[in-house]
Amino acid sequence: MNDLPRMVDQYLQIRRAQGSKAVDVGRILAMFCEYVDNEEAVDLTVQVAVGFATAKAGLSDRSTALRLSAVRGFCRWAQTLDPGIEVPPGGLLKARQTRNVPYIYTREEISELIVAAAGLRPGFRATTLAALIGLMAATGIRTGEACALDLANINPASGTLRITGKYGKIRMLPLDSTVMAALTTYVELRTGLPQAANCPALLVSSLGNRLRSSILDASFRQVLEHTSLGQRSRRCRPRLTDLRHTFAVNTMLDAYETGQDPTKVLPVLSTWMGHAQIAETYWYLGCTPALMQAAAKRLEREES
Repeated sequence: MNDLPRMVDQYLQIRRAQGSKAVDVGRILAMFCEYVDNEEAVDLTVQVAVGFATAKAGLSDRSTALRLSAVRGFCRWAQTLDPGIEVPPGGLLKARQTRNVPYIYTREEISELIVAAAGLRPGFRATTLAALIGLMAATGIRTGEACALDLANINPASGTLRITGKYGKIRMLPLDSTVMAALTTYVELRTGLPQAANCPALLVSSLGNRLRSSILDASFRQVLEHTSLGQRSRRCRPRLTDLRHTFAVNTMLDAYETGQDPTKVLPVLSTWMGHAQIAETYWYLGCTPALMQAAAKRLEREES
C-alpha cells in the first residue's frame, strides 16, 4: 500500500485530463489514503473500502455511499494495474437511487438497431425510426431536439442542420456528407407521403404527424426485440438516449486515438451537444472504462 498515494494521484490526473476537476473525489481519496495508512491495511479489499466509507460517525447514508462510490471508481481503474485489488460492488451501501449506467453502443450494434427499426411495420413508421436512430447516432442530438426538427432546419447547400435546444438556444451543426445524403433520401421519401403534405416536421409518423418523443421509448423497445442487444447489468440496458452518450464517448476516444488535445476537444463537444457548461458534458463521459484506458495511455506517453 506504499504506492497508494502515487496511484491515487495518477488516477486523478487521468480524471482531470478528461475534463473533470475531480475536487470532491480527490478530497475523498486523500482521506482514503490516510485511512488505509492508519489501519495498516495490506491489501485493497472490499472490507477496507466499506470500512473507510462507514468509519466517520454521523454521516448520512448518501454521504457514506458517495465515499464508497469514489473509492469504487478508483479501484476499478487500479485493478487494471493490480488484479489483486478488489472492486466494491454497487449497492453495498444504500442511498437514493443512482442514475442508469450508459449503454455505449458499438458500430455493429448501431447498424443492427437501424436494420431492426427498418423492418418494423407499418412501413413509413419503420423508415422514420431508422432515420431517427441514424441521426441521433451520427450527431448526438437529444431525442426531443430530433422530434422538433422541421424540414426547414436542413440546409443541403451548406451541409448544416439547425438545432433548437434547451431554452431556445440555436446551434448549427455541420454534417458529414454521408449523414446529409441519408437525410436527403429520407426527405425524398417523406415528401412522397401524401398525409404529411401539410406538416412542417422532418420526422413524421405513418399518419403524417410530427414524431412524438413521448411514444419513442415504447417504439425503441419494439426495435430491441428484433436485435441481439440486452442488459449488460442491472442498471445498464440499451436506451434511445444512450446514442447521445455513445456519440460523446466516441468523440473523446477519437481525440485520444488521433493525438488531439482532449482539453481542447471537450469544449467543442460541449458546444456541439448544446451544453451551457462543460460539467454537463462530463456527465455523459463519466468513468467510461475505454476512456479511462485511453487517458492512461496518453498520460504514460507524455511521462515517458
